[in-house]
Amino acid sequence: MAVSLINTHISTKILELTPGASPASFEVSVVNESNQFASFELQIIAAGSSSDLHANWYDISPAVSAKKPPGDITKFHVTITDTPIPGFVGKMNIIVRIFSLELGEDRKILRLIVEPGTASVPMTVDLPIREFSAQPETLIEIPVRVINSSQISTHVSLRFCGVETQWLLDGHERLLQIAAGQQAETSFLCQLPVPDRVERKIYPFTIEATHNNSFPSSSPQGLIKVLPGGFLDFKCIPEKQRIPASRRWFPQWRTNSTTYLVECRNASNLSQQVHIEMKKGEEEQRKCFWEIVPEVIQIKPGNTEQFEILVSKRRRWFGLAEKLSFIIKGVVSDQRVNVNNENLFLRLTIHPVLHPWLQLILLILLLVLLWAVSWLNPNSPFFGHQRAVNSVQFNGVGGKAISGSQDQGIIRWHVPGFTNPLVNQHDIRLAKDAGKSVRVVRYKPVDNDVVAAGLENGEIQIWNVIGGTNKPKATFILNKDDRVFGLEFSQSSRSLFSGHGSGLVLQWDINNVLLRSATSGQSNIIVDQPLFRKQVNFAVSDLALIGQQRQNLLIGGRYNNLVMWNREEDSLIPIKYNPPGSQNDYITSLDSAEHRPNRLVTSDTNGQITVWDTESCAANNNGECEVIDRWSNGHGGQAVRSVSISNDGCYLASGGDDNRVMLWPLTTSGKRSEISGKLVRSAAQKYNSVDIKLVNQRILIISGNDNKQVRVDIQQPDKSGQCQE
Repeated sequence: MAVSLINTHISTKILELTPGASPASFEVSVVNESNQFASFELQIIAAGSSSDLHANWYDISPAVSAKKPPGDITKFHVTITDTPIPGFVGKMNIIVRIFSLELGEDRKILRLIVEPGTASVPMTVDLPIREFSAQPETLIEIPVRVINSSQISTHVSLRFCGVETQWLLDGHERLLQIAAGQQAETSFLCQLPVPDRVERKIYPFTIEATHNNSFPSSSPQGLIKVLPGGFLDFKCIPEKQRIPASRRWFPQWRTNSTTYLVECRNASNLSQQVHIEMKKGEEEQRKCFWEIVPEVIQIKPGNTEQFEILVSKRRRWFGLAEKLSFIIKGVVSDQRVNVNNENLFLRLTIHPVLHPWLQLILLILLLVLLWAVSWLNPNSPFFGHQRAVNSVQFNGVGGKAISGSQDQGIIRWHVPGFTNPLVNQHDIRLAKDAGKSVRVVRYKPVDNDVVAAGLENGEIQIWNVIGGTNKPKATFILNKDDRVFGLEFSQSSRSLFSGHGSGLVLQWDINNVLLRSATSGQSNIIVDQPLFRKQVNFAVSDLALIGQQRQNLLIGGRYNNLVMWNREEDSLIPIKYNPPGSQNDYITSLDSAEHRPNRLVTSDTNGQITVWDTESCAANNNGECEVIDRWSNGHGGQAVRSVSISNDGCYLASGGDDNRVMLWPLTTSGKRSEISGKLVRSAAQKYNSVDIKLVNQRILIISGNDNKQVRVDIQQPDKSGQCQE
């Protein structure tokens, strides 16, 4: 058995302690029974308490002894000032631990008897969280912990101080019953007010505690930091104004201004400097004068201020009301809060000086005057078409145009009359009753002195447009009632090609029949034998000649079929077309550019427009024609009935079932330079035919529709006058 080299003696085995009274003490004597120098240290441990070396319920003197020689005695004086366990009453063991670096350790035990205390023990009030940051209208839960370190149960009253009582949802007081040596937790719910009723700053608060034993207690402090919050709201009263405010019969030429009131409400907890910015375009700046009063306002939380915006403009005497729109923006100095309705949309209607009824009366008087000195409108029953217009075309120089209609009429138009009200648009009615509906009309390219008209009954009538007669010069017919949908003159004008509903494509000798008519003076020569014929397996809709010598004829029609007739080899070559069609799908229109003969454009009933380069497929005699561009959204996915390309291949016009005529500028390569195109004209019914011509740096577009109208529109080309890249 090992022999201890430390001999320890405690002055008492039982020790009594009354908290609040005199401390209890005892002595520990330690003898160095080794043969070497040794130092000693003492530690007191209470059963059931923490073994913290720095416990505050006792004192030891000295803390550590110096090294003692063999046989020497070290005396430690221990004073117990408080109960090892807060609130404990009764008996517990105390362990006295003697520790030496040189000799090891020794332990002794004594019994501590704790009597009920007679003096006060501090009550501890603690805030686990002392700082809170929140925006207005936020609900904050503030926890509080109370520790009863005494040996007596007590009632504790907590009071929340430092903020308005209205902020505390469930009151500013709490009552707690806390047993001896125990702790309790509670919380206060703090609801911050709306932004304009709580200033952005730090609010200190204190938790005050009182209890029935009158023990002294701590009063912890905390902080509530209110962050920027809320919003500024702008409102215009009203947003829509007009000049003058009321319409009267008599002119109000001196009324040229109106005033908008812009209201700003500060529902935040920040003072703001506010001003108004006008976001208007150059046109609005030129048209109107604006004045904002005041320029800047200082607005405190909870307040509402107003700007006055004065708008003035000189009014016109005649015309329709001008409708202008503006956007104003409220600008605040501090961006840490939200701004509602930051941009306000203002509308202004400026009426002319003369009331609309007065203008109408004056207009009627003016029309009566013009009626006496001018020609009638070409859409009247005396001059215009009475049913849908099926086909239109300019002559070579764009000064004249031809149209054919379901009313069996053919009319030649004077193009300047569409832009000059003093010039009659109507020129000559070639045919008033051609016998059947006119499906297609085409000028003879050379001299433009002859017009070919394809009819519903299969006839092709040749009309003289110089001098004019009431009968055609000649009529071509092979099969009765085989409707004519496409006509195309050869480049030399010696031949005429016709496409029919049966799928027949015929070539007629027009030069011979015109010579016969000129030498014999005979009218309406009947020709029933074509020079050549080709049969395709689909109804033909339109024809177009391609190639430098115009040697190949393209044929388009039902099932979205596109076929090239190589006339030198007398062969039919199918052209790949996407998408393939059903029996209800048609390629409706074909056209090629005169100065770029391999540039082709097609349209179909699916709303698709395609620009082609036919040079390679014509040269290689195959169906692999290059698609330059293709789009199907130009007419809202509805059928495109007609397309026409300018002679230089730089512009394309289209008309369709969406009741619109569109212009498509093209690049040198043939692609669209504007993806969405330009709207030229719209009507109540669909457009059946369009043609385009460049004349004197202007783009002329003629159109015919189901509204019985023939119209010419003028568009300006791009500045360079060439295709855009």
